[in-house]
Amino acid sequence: SINGKCFDWLLISRRSCFRAGVRYYVRGIDSEGHAANFVETEQIVHYKGSKASFVQTRGSIPFFWSQRPNLKYKPKPQISKSVNHMDGFQRHFDSQIISYGKQVIVNLVNQKGSEKPLEQTFAKMVNSMANRMVRYVAFDFHKECSRMRWDRLQILVDQLAEQQDE
Repeated sequence: SINGKCFDWLLISRRSCFRAGVRYYVRGIDSEGHAANFVETEQIVHYKGSKASFVQTRGSIPFFWSQRPNLKYKPKPQISKSVNHMDGFQRHFDSQIISYGKQVIVNLVNQKGSEKPLEQTFAKMVNSMANRMVRYVAFDFHKECSRMRWDRLQILVDQLAEQQDE
């Protein structure tokens, strides 16, 4: 209940059975375009007979890469050099568009250090796909929100406002 108005709010997460695994052991995509640790989360609001739904998905960055565990706290990601990334990448987004429609990708990885090549490769692949149904937004979450500056998330919210309204 908010301001005396009662409504139902449901939050449902569905985890894909494709490429499931624990962090660091399963990363990237397979040849069919299934992203590792893919989860679909749906928010449903029901108020006085009306319903609204918002679906958000998350998964590993959808190209061929790995991050093998070792004695370091955060192992260095390795982007595969021996495969055509674009085939699986295209399959992934074709499937996403068929299932969900227009896509807004929000990439929260570090834009420096060992994760920088992941962000650069992802941005380059989205640009080369040249699909008007897919928009890419990179937001260096750790840099922007370091030292618990959660108010800095407003920068990301502002960047996404138009698409969210749409």
